[in-house]
Amino acid sequence: MSVPYILPFDFQPRTRIVFGPGRIADLGKLTAELNCSRALVVSDPGIVEAGHTARGISALQSAGLTTHLFDAVHENPTTDDVESGLIFAQTVQPDLIVAIGGGSSMDCAKGINFLYTNGGRMQDYWGRDKARRDLLPMIAVPTTAGTGSEAQSFALISDAATHVKMACGDRRAAFRIAILDPELTLTQPPRVTALTGIDAISHALETSVTNVRTPVSTMLSREAWRMLSGAFTRVLEQPDDLDARGRMQVGACLAGLAIENSMLGAAHALANPLTARYGIVHGQAIAVVLPHVVRFNASGCQDTYAELLRINATALAPQNAGAVLADRLATWVAQAGLSVRLSELNVPHQDLKELAAAAAEQWTGTFNPRKVGTEELLGLYEAAY
Repeated sequence: MSVPYILPFDFQPRTRIVFGPGRIADLGKLTAELNCSRALVVSDPGIVEAGHTARGISALQSAGLTTHLFDAVHENPTTDDVESGLIFAQTVQPDLIVAIGGGSSMDCAKGINFLYTNGGRMQDYWGRDKARRDLLPMIAVPTTAGTGSEAQSFALISDAATHVKMACGDRRAAFRIAILDPELTLTQPPRVTALTGIDAISHALETSVTNVRTPVSTMLSREAWRMLSGAFTRVLEQPDDLDARGRMQVGACLAGLAIENSMLGAAHALANPLTARYGIVHGQAIAVVLPHVVRFNASGCQDTYAELLRINATALAPQNAGAVLADRLATWVAQAGLSVRLSELNVPHQDLKELAAAAAEQWTGTFNPRKVGTEELLGLYEAAY
């Protein structure tokens, strides 16, 4: 689907991106430009156990910073996680926040920063540009290749009471620096590699066709797709392949930059209620619905899908591109050992209408290239069942 005209855009990348094996050792030196002395390190127990958090803290301390660790972050962080982090931050009074971990740690760090610097509740920042004062400088050290949160100004935080996932964005919430060290992703369990990889791939695909994409976001989406699609099966088959790990990590970061400039679509609108209601991991929810969304969007996006497939040296008539791409995604999901049907995830069929109504309220659906309401989203859930 070609854009009939170039949409206005304002491209202002706010994050310095540092890539390379072993670059976590430079974390302390990189803080010099921020002129900080007390770091709140936000991480989770799994990353602490893997030893990555300790490596980051050691680098910070070697540069003369005092560090305080908050590691009570859960998967899909909630307002409760952010509140706990806020209480801890108020005790230690940091002037820098460092997130070491996956998307959960990075999102929680942003949430803590919102409340620590601007007050109120996380719900007050649902939407875009709700902060009234500057936030503390932040550094991200992602240990997965999936969310691209290190390149975005949005935090995804679930309301602990309603389970609704809130996208809280503000240009002030962008990380000042992101350190991409592919060595940190070598310790990911195979299932985490699969889940985060599918999520990153979905970001590259959805940002390629949204109704607000720009020439800049399109460039980022295509390069993200080139890296991710070429490396995904390699990291599944050869988890110690550092080059493939690096391509996944950089690809996920570029896809995150694309989201910042293009937003997402119906796959994420469908996935979020599945996570909120049944606790289905985000990457798994995406894996089930993404092929069906690609098929649904194909009528208006065949040229774009064909261009993406040509990046993988797959030449075919544009009218077949959507079907070929959807089949390829389904194959990757199965190869990764993930569920391919909603029925396999014990989602009751009678709940689909209610889920479709919830999906229709998701902000991301408004950016889908084909209009989606409750009826269309119900059809997509049915197709995925």
